[in-house]
Amino acid sequence: MSRNASVNRRGSSRKNTSRSRRMQRMRRRRILHTVWLCCMLMVVAAAIAGCVWLLREQKGTGLDKPFDVTVEFPVTGLNSDSQKTEGFAASLCVGEDGVSIDGIEFQETQSAALFDLDNKTIRYSQNMYQRLYPASMTKIMTALLALEQGNLDQIVTISQSAVNLEAGSQVCGFVAGDQVSLGILINCLLVYSGNDAAAAIAETIGGSQDNFVSMMNQRAAALGMTGTHFTNPHGLQDEQHYTTAYDIYLMLNEAMKNQDFVSIIQLGSYTANYKSEEGTAKSITLTATDHYLTGEATAPKGVTVLGGKTGTTGVAGNCLALISQNAYGSPFISIISNASTKELLYQQMNSLLGTIN
Repeated sequence: MSRNASVNRRGSSRKNTSRSRRMQRMRRRRILHTVWLCCMLMVVAAAIAGCVWLLREQKGTGLDKPFDVTVEFPVTGLNSDSQKTEGFAASLCVGEDGVSIDGIEFQETQSAALFDLDNKTIRYSQNMYQRLYPASMTKIMTALLALEQGNLDQIVTISQSAVNLEAGSQVCGFVAGDQVSLGILINCLLVYSGNDAAAAIAETIGGSQDNFVSMMNQRAAALGMTGTHFTNPHGLQDEQHYTTAYDIYLMLNEAMKNQDFVSIIQLGSYTANYKSEEGTAKSITLTATDHYLTGEATAPKGVTVLGGKTGTTGVAGNCLALISQNAYGSPFISIISNASTKELLYQQMNSLLGTIN
């Protein structure tokens, strides 16, 4: 009996030892699983924290944030102040669409915006980033390139192709062979919105209208006009010729840095003196298309209209991009597109201008 008891005790001991080992292995596995799970949770938490930090950094970072090479590429021995450059949009009005002003409303199909240039703020915006047809507001870019790259005293021979325009097109009345200086053409372009002047400028600066259009699109890209595509130098209707209210602001904001441009857009009328192909003196007097400059529209009290660019086609409606000043001399750019009538266009523009004081 004692022998059997001894055998039973050894068997029981072995079972207990085996059970103990299994329990230990299970505990180790549980511990390992717990450690692994904790590590995974830490990795996930770190990833989430990193994403939140990155999103916050991106939210606070815009085109207007200065670039600092010492932050992007840490290198010893660099003077940090000398390695900073201003952000692309540091001097621009940057913001979201849908900025409202109490009491001001536009039709749903219209784009409109008001930019405070000194404070770099957007006072009002509706459909500011939506595509629109610019009509003759296109000529802001045409004039900008001509002023930047042309010689105003250069004599241009008007070609037949420059005057072959669609019926009803706004023209100054030049004929093939006329001898006109580039400076006169720019005046006719901005004051009277002559499409023949636009075509002649394009051929002179670009060598051809097609090449000039390429130059227009390159300049637009350099200005950050990401919603713009030009197909001609005058703005006659083309489905692939479009822009946005914000891009018009970028274009006009750049053009107003040129004093010749600012001087021309303030003219209520302009007399062009040039010669025919035979050398005979010719002269035409053109009235501005901007009703503020001709007295047909009156700006609100305390507002000075410097000028801008009109545009009108059947598809684009009545459009106006304007530079003005408030009573304290602070500059503003205001843009309205696709008004159903000229009367409504200037009423709507006055509603915007009435808020700048």
